[in-house]
Amino acid sequence: MRHLLIPLASLLFIACEGPVGQAPSGSVVALSERMAARPDPGFERATVPRDFDFPADHGAHEGFATEWWYFTGNLASKQGRRFGYQLTLFRVGLKPGKPAADSEWRAHQLYMGHLAISDIEGRRHHSAERFSRAAAGLAGAQADPLRVWLGPWSIRGTLGSTFPLRLDAETDDLALELTLEAGDKPRVLQGERGLSRKSAAPGNASYYYSYTRLPSVGTLRLGEHSFEVSGASWFDREWSSSALAADQAGWDWFALQLDDGRDLMYYQLRGTDGRPQAFSQGVLVARDGDVEPITFGDVQLEPVRTWQSDEGSRYPVQWTLDIPRHGLRLVVEAAFDDQEMQHSVR
Repeated sequence: MRHLLIPLASLLFIACEGPVGQAPSGSVVALSERMAARPDPGFERATVPRDFDFPADHGAHEGFATEWWYFTGNLASKQGRRFGYQLTLFRVGLKPGKPAADSEWRAHQLYMGHLAISDIEGRRHHSAERFSRAAAGLAGAQADPLRVWLGPWSIRGTLGSTFPLRLDAETDDLALELTLEAGDKPRVLQGERGLSRKSAAPGNASYYYSYTRLPSVGTLRLGEHSFEVSGASWFDREWSSSALAADQAGWDWFALQLDDGRDLMYYQLRGTDGRPQAFSQGVLVARDGDVEPITFGDVQLEPVRTWQSDEGSRYPVQWTLDIPRHGLRLVVEAAFDDQEMQHSVR
């Protein structure tokens, strides 16, 4: 996660995936590799726009290979101490179809979670990773009420209403307990009525919707220190069986909550040659919830400064992002540089 601050805006961005160095131990898996892998022909593909069905679509789509429930946000304590957070639960389909019913331990689904808190004043990034098979009640997802769980980490909604949402995740070193309210803005269907195309190849796409500004309140803990916090969260939902083409290396994703009440999502797809690609896109959400598509030709996005990790990976930590036809000229900068997620999945 990158927690960023710019004049007149608060925002978050994710780089998925930059160059990957050697893991501290074991194997490293890049999400971009998973998204570019050739899917098992038994999995469904995102090929055409669909009619979304809520609350059912808040739950798992086990016919697809990959999906996530992705929360990021900017928080502050009553004393003004600032934090960024990320809680993401991923479902990965290991094999199409349902497992045989001869054992409650047999599973075709794997769940993974990432928890991160950025302490802005302390200039420390804390994160954790968790895995489990979807068997014997260890992990899973349901739609109404929304519940996604991975051991003690969970996302819980309200029967028939979705909101308020409750996020809970804890390790020995950090913890997050947040309640997210619906706010004033409606759900946003990204791309073409919720079909977000990542390349020209049929099926290299995802189904994708967002809640861009959710009032949030709760507590977080770093070590032995707890803080009552409040702020705003961004909730992304996405599922697919293949998203990236062979000539694509990954993407840079921005979620900006502007002080004038507008919200901007934009992702820039990067080719293996390092150049941005034409399927980059996003949306600008007005204060009243009206949505306007943002295309590749609308945006001028340039990295200004990079940071290099100890393993040698380089990450942009400052950008200029201009959308002239909307009068936006932004400087996007990390509150501090080292916020790398050093886990088995980078």
